[in-house]
Amino acid sequence: MKTDGIFLAGVATCLPEPYTTRRAVAEGAYEEADREESGIESVPVAGETPGPDLAVRAARTALARSGHRPEDFGALLHSSVHFQGPDGWSAPHYVLRHTLDRPVTAVEVRQGCLGMLSALEMAACRLTAVPEHPAVLLTSGDNFSTPLVDRWRASKLFLLGDAGAAAVVSRRGGFARVLSVGSVSTPSMEELHRGGEPMFPPGPTVGRTLNLEERREYWRREWARGVPPPMGNFGDTVAAAARRSLAEAGVTMADITRVCHLGFSELPLAACFLDPLDIDEKRGIWEFTRTTGHLGAADPIAGPQHLWRTGQVGAGDLVMIIGASPGMEAGCAVVEITRSFDATDEEDGHA
Repeated sequence: MKTDGIFLAGVATCLPEPYTTRRAVAEGAYEEADREESGIESVPVAGETPGPDLAVRAARTALARSGHRPEDFGALLHSSVHFQGPDGWSAPHYVLRHTLDRPVTAVEVRQGCLGMLSALEMAACRLTAVPEHPAVLLTSGDNFSTPLVDRWRASKLFLLGDAGAAAVVSRRGGFARVLSVGSVSTPSMEELHRGGEPMFPPGPTVGRTLNLEERREYWRREWARGVPPPMGNFGDTVAAAARRSLAEAGVTMADITRVCHLGFSELPLAACFLDPLDIDEKRGIWEFTRTTGHLGAADPIAGPQHLWRTGQVGAGDLVMIIGASPGMEAGCAVVEITRSFDATDEEDGHA
C-alpha cells in the first residue's frame, strides 16, 4: 500500500538486561555447538516482568518523544506473540489504561512476529480514513520466561528475547515518513508451522510447550516416507513483499540504505532474508540483532530505532523494514528518514 502523509513521530523499545549465550551454555540451558552456529551473543531476559508492562514502558517513552498528547489518538493497536496475562483479560486495554487512558478502541493484532508491521498498515489506513484524530499508538510486549516455551531450544531459527516496543504513527510529521507498507502471504505453507500437532484441544490448554523443532522434524519424517511437505518458499515470500513495497514507494533496492530484519540466527537470517534480498550482513542489522535475538513482534521497531539513534541513518536515507510470520506471510515497509538524530531530540521530547 502506497501511503501519503504518514509518519513515525516517536519510537521506543524496552530491553531488559542481556543474558549471554555463554552463560546459558554454562548453566546447561543451551548447547555450545548451537551457540556457535547461531552467532547470537545475548538476548534480553525480563524475569517476572509481564509483557504488557514492557509495552507500557516503551509506550510512555515513545509518547514523550512524539510531541503528541493523549487526546490526539484515535486507537491503540497492541501486538504480542506469547501469553500476556490472565485468560479472558484484555492486554490492549491494560496498556491503554496505563498510557493514553482515553476511551478509544484498543485492539490486539495477533499476527505473530509480523504484528507491529501489520499494525502499521492498519494505522495508516485508519489515519487516512478517519480524520478526527491525527495519531495511532502501536505497542508490543512479550516475556517468554514461562514454562510453555524454552527460549534456547524452541527453534533452530532464532533465540527468543523479551522486549517491549512502541511507535506513534502520525499525520502531523515525524523523524521518518512511511512511503509504503504491506504484506504478501503464501497460505499453502500454513501447515509447515502446524506439523503433526492436533488443532484441538489447543496445545497450551493441555500443557504442550512451543517446540517448532518438533514440527520441523515431523515434516522431515514425512518427507522421508514419501509425503511431500507443503509447497512454498519462505525466501520467495519475503522477496515478493519487498518487491511490492519498493514498487509502491517508487524506489528500487539500490536506493535502500539499510534493511531492518527479524533477529534470526546467522545462517537462517541469510537464507530467509539476506539472500532473498541480495544484501549482506552489513547492509542489514546483524551487528544489533546478534545482541538481542528475536524480539517477537518488537523487531520491526527495535531495528529502525537502533539505526536512527546511533546515527547509522540520517535525513534522506531510505530504510526497509521487513518481517514475517507463520501463515506464511511476509510484510515490508519503506520509510524515508526526514530528520537526523541529535542529542537535543531527547531534551526536546522528540522521537
